[in-house]
Amino acid sequence: MGNCIICGTSTDGPICDVHQEDVVFEFEGNEPSQLTPGRFYLGTVDGYADFGVFINIGNVTGLLHRSKLDRRLESLEWDIGDEVCVQVNNVRDNGDIDLDWSIRQSPEDFRGMLVQTPEGDRLLDSADDDTDDEPTEPEERSEPEPEPEPEPAESSPSGPEPTADADTQTGSADEQSGGNPGDADLAEMAADAPEAATEEDADEPDADIDRVEVDSLGDHVGETVRLEGAVASVRQTSGPTVFELRDETGIVDCAAFVEAGVRAYPEIEADDIVRLDGEVRVRRDEIQVETESLVKLEDEALAAVESRMDQALDDRASPENVDPLADDPVVDAVADDIVAVATRIRRAVIESRPIVVRHDATTDGYVAGAAIERAVLPLVEEEHAAADAVYHYFDRRPLEDGVYDMNDATKDVTRMLGDRNRHDEKLPLFVFAAAGSTAASLDGLELLDIYDAPRVVLDGQAPDDVIAEEIDSLVTLDDRTATTIAATVAAAVNDDVREDVTHLPAVSYWAETPDVYTEIAANVGVDEAAAERLRQAIALEAFYQSYEDKRQLVIDLLFEKRTGLAEQVSEQFVTKLEAELDTARPNLDDRTVDGTTVTVLDTEAYTHKYDFPPTRLLLDELSRRLDSTAIVGLGTDELHIRSTTDLDLDAIVDSVSAAVPNAGVSDPGARQPKLEFLAGERDAVTEAVVEAVAGGTVAPSL
Repeated sequence: MGNCIICGTSTDGPICDVHQEDVVFEFEGNEPSQLTPGRFYLGTVDGYADFGVFINIGNVTGLLHRSKLDRRLESLEWDIGDEVCVQVNNVRDNGDIDLDWSIRQSPEDFRGMLVQTPEGDRLLDSADDDTDDEPTEPEERSEPEPEPEPEPAESSPSGPEPTADADTQTGSADEQSGGNPGDADLAEMAADAPEAATEEDADEPDADIDRVEVDSLGDHVGETVRLEGAVASVRQTSGPTVFELRDETGIVDCAAFVEAGVRAYPEIEADDIVRLDGEVRVRRDEIQVETESLVKLEDEALAAVESRMDQALDDRASPENVDPLADDPVVDAVADDIVAVATRIRRAVIESRPIVVRHDATTDGYVAGAAIERAVLPLVEEEHAAADAVYHYFDRRPLEDGVYDMNDATKDVTRMLGDRNRHDEKLPLFVFAAAGSTAASLDGLELLDIYDAPRVVLDGQAPDDVIAEEIDSLVTLDDRTATTIAATVAAAVNDDVREDVTHLPAVSYWAETPDVYTEIAANVGVDEAAAERLRQAIALEAFYQSYEDKRQLVIDLLFEKRTGLAEQVSEQFVTKLEAELDTARPNLDDRTVDGTTVTVLDTEAYTHKYDFPPTRLLLDELSRRLDSTAIVGLGTDELHIRSTTDLDLDAIVDSVSAAVPNAGVSDPGARQPKLEFLAGERDAVTEAVVEAVAGGTVAPSL
């Protein structure tokens, strides 16, 4: 057993399963089958073809297909022999290696580097790479001549003042990624490291050290400064402990060293308000602080820093521009709620609180989630110097049927508690887009609330009463899509992306797009035909592997407007949808009750259950094309209803339950009308539902 070089947990080898994608590997194997799909590898460009780039990874060669690139093949600036990073997507039975693009294109962009051999993984030897992130065996060397100890500075209770050769005290530590020196350097650092300040020392600040703000650290490189703020996170590396310190202006990594892999200042945890003295350094083109003293503040000092930070955070979190995307009175009616949600999202970024977007696995859900993502990622990059911050502080995860059930909530809670325990991360802000507004999500939302995880709901339908009572940060509209709301929120969160998200509302409407959103989309180059292609393409991609966020693919479709991509995918959408409609039409059963026609489709018998389109989308399309008052999609123990009138589902449940009392009929609280029942009463339930729907069981408000 060993310890993960990222989080320190016990694991077989130097990296745990959770952090496989946080490191890049050198490959010393001889067979493609020895590669591990999902890992990132260091390779060299071997050659070009019309269909992609060949990359050597150690002694084997894989293909990075042109469809996986983030730009046109012709615009790649790689030369033969250039060192690049790629992800292994798949190793085929015939030995062909499929590669994926990596946005991290150098080892320095990863949190570590390892070697994969046929015998297993190992740390990179210092002889292989002077910038090795991991400790190596120390070289034998003669003991240096002892130097006289400097006289302690009378005005520095935090520890001795840095000497003129402070850079030499840390040896090659400056060359280490993330501040992880080799063993030889660690030994020198351990011998020379200043003692940590005690709490008694904290009572009398060193008048010779000036407090500075994080955003001004670039002006103080090489100086010893004082920072005051909150600890955003703590991570233990194989070398120093790294504290992310946030003040009212920004955030910075502060490395504190005791000895290799040993937790420095164990009494300091995330969210503590602290005072830190240290020397400002530049490593990997990023500002870092070498910690000399770190003290938790209390009483008046604590209150003063908290007050200063809260006021500054409120000022920074307030949106710069709250103008709506379009002149839309419907959206204007919830303008105050939109500003409140935008402020909450902006503050989460500033506070280093991760943001998790949970959205429906539909076009509306994906586009709404992408709108929030587009606004938040640049803010995360501005707030955090680390290149991989966008992966740690933002995540987007689809939901089946737009319902946040206990299964989803349990997974999220398990993950967030693990991140808190391992990395001292704050609990995330959960943003639900085109999801979470029905009673079926109540249990999951309540589980988050038990742990005080903040929640926001953005949806294009009125919330159920229990959700309205449960969620404070709620923005919903009956006759606008979730994307319309989310794009408006995104523009308030980050005004720089306003033009990027202007066309998104037009993409999210399958019928009767409000003219104002068609017009503003056309103004940014997305006409009605283009919006339709994007709508169809996202719907198709949302179906396949709906449990993945598809970040890069969605970006390419919605924002990069990659030539031919939307056209190709939308063509597949049309072909597959029309084929399924051709299968369904001969099997539609029109039933007329008192002059009202209800169409029944046995989806269990007359659709391809696991193929595109999904039942929801197929029934939506049939509803748009047929003249029936209602369509019932009948499964084994559930049925879906589409109607030209707003149905009173509670009244339908009561009516069917009275007609078939032993059928166990219930409303599961789905986003669109749906009933569940016992499969043995399927025929009787169908008849009762047709009677109830045809009989005009509509919502009382109508």
